[in-house]
Amino acid sequence: MQGRNWWAWMPVAWLLAATLVMADRSAFAAIEIDITRGQANPLPIAVTRLVGGDERLNAAGKDIAEVVRANLERSGLFRPIEERAFIQDPGAVSGRPRFGDWRVINAQALVTGRVTAEADGRLRAEFRLWDVFAEQQMQGLVYTASFANWRRVAHLISDAIYKRLTGEDGYFDTRIVYIAETGPGDRRVKRLSIMDQDGANHKFLTDGRELVLTPRFSPTRQEITYLSYFNQRPRVYIYNIDTGQQEVLGDFPGMTFAPRFSPDGNQVVMSLAQDGNSDIFVMDIRTRRVERLTTHPAIDTSPSYSPDGGQIVFNSDRSGTQQLYVMDANGENQRRISTGRGRYATPVWSPRGDLIAFTYFIGGRFSIGVMRPDGTGERLLTESFLDEAPTWSPNGRVLMFFRQEPRDERGQGGKTRLVSVDLTGYNERFMVTPLDASDPAWSPLGSAGR
Repeated sequence: MQGRNWWAWMPVAWLLAATLVMADRSAFAAIEIDITRGQANPLPIAVTRLVGGDERLNAAGKDIAEVVRANLERSGLFRPIEERAFIQDPGAVSGRPRFGDWRVINAQALVTGRVTAEADGRLRAEFRLWDVFAEQQMQGLVYTASFANWRRVAHLISDAIYKRLTGEDGYFDTRIVYIAETGPGDRRVKRLSIMDQDGANHKFLTDGRELVLTPRFSPTRQEITYLSYFNQRPRVYIYNIDTGQQEVLGDFPGMTFAPRFSPDGNQVVMSLAQDGNSDIFVMDIRTRRVERLTTHPAIDTSPSYSPDGGQIVFNSDRSGTQQLYVMDANGENQRRISTGRGRYATPVWSPRGDLIAFTYFIGGRFSIGVMRPDGTGERLLTESFLDEAPTWSPNGRVLMFFRQEPRDERGQGGKTRLVSVDLTGYNERFMVTPLDASDPAWSPLGSAGR
């Protein structure tokens, strides 16, 4: 966690995340997971409840283990073994496990741990990750937090296990901001909403009296930028998640679309309509100075920065149909990168910088796809009646989007839900939300359960 900007946001209760044992990675290469290919056989892993010394601690340890299992299973890379199959009682694992008991149930990796209470009342959670066949500890970590933050401890443990076994950062200690929707199709009430990546800690941020659209996280602060309509006029807002305060970033006379932060969090790029024509503009948050980046009679919209801030991808119909274009961050060197026969929209650059995700429409069907920044390597990951608005997990391995069902002849149906899919296209999962949901945006690491 050293060196991440989000460290400054963490509550005072988060005082310790210390490594106990970190073994040599090369010794355990046999059970590492290659996440660049489809995982036909997820890794069997046994996650025991974290043992405590009293009823309250045992309950916390059980809850933490359940969240860790759910996180790992949802990734599609792991198959948590049911607890009823365990031979060795987790309470009896005080040191080295009886590895033979875990091999019998085909566990390749094992997670054990315990929870205790510090003198000041905080929760101390320790876990150990074991290679069952090598009979060696792979990792051991301790986290200390308030009891109220036990769920975030579970996400941090999940991230540590994911990274140790895949070699890449996890994405479980994150949140999703999205639009919650209710009401008939022509009078939808849309509220800004937020939740942990697993659907927990759900909260509505706005009351629905004003239409809200296209929320996006700041990469550096606990802030969201979004579009809202005040007295039928579009405004770009910044919402501070910690304080609940809203700030008007801009009040524009024409239509405004899809505001999105720059990688350093100091600028917002968006599409503004002036005299009936939409172009890409960028605003400096500190000075409120607005600069025009494109000047074209076509519709230019949905801009997204590359992670280094040097380029912007956007979609435009300047070639006759919606296609994807890339330009330098100052608006120069504009070039088309998409080559398909269909229409491309809502592009978003991967945080790894290696791919651009997009919405694709052809033949009455929508898909979520990815391509390299030069337009090569195009792949479609999904297909349905309506899939739209992808957003990346912070490790660049999972996408979330929203899917709308078709309505029947009586106008019934049309439900919208959030869906996640990994880059293989095989691990597709529906998110549970209290209402219909659209337009998700994934937070950077280190924001869950706040």
